[in-house]
Amino acid sequence: MRSFGDRVRHAVLFELIGLATFTPLAAIVFNQPIAHMGIIGVVGATVATLWNFIYNLGFDRALMRLRGKVQKTISIRIVHAVLFEAGLVVILIPFIAWYLQITLVAALLMDIAVVTYYLVYAFVFNIAYDWVFPVKVVSRDERTVAAAR
Repeated sequence: MRSFGDRVRHAVLFELIGLATFTPLAAIVFNQPIAHMGIIGVVGATVATLWNFIYNLGFDRALMRLRGKVQKTISIRIVHAVLFEAGLVVILIPFIAWYLQITLVAALLMDIAVVTYYLVYAFVFNIAYDWVFPVKVVSRDERTVAAAR
């Protein structure tokens, strides 16, 4: 399992890099002022950072229970990214509609585009993060022995 500090580093790096790439691109694609997309980006990043921490902790705990390890295959990474983004969509659509004074349907369509971007970004980022900061492989049996000491 990743440490608390590692999870904080993961969340902060993910959001900083995502925000730096999302804001200017979204302003162009959605024909919105960069300041508006910056606010959407900052609020989205803040919510996503909290969701990221909670979601990844729960996902890793579920993997540990189901598989006995937290290492993720490509298939698990795809499921991980899709479920993360689905949860974020449900949380952010009402805010986007309110802030930009658009309908929930328009916010949903906008968010689908944003989710598509972040889905690809999350997939690539997490593979790169695991490569740069690998998790030490520890089996359930090794954890049990270490805990008994």
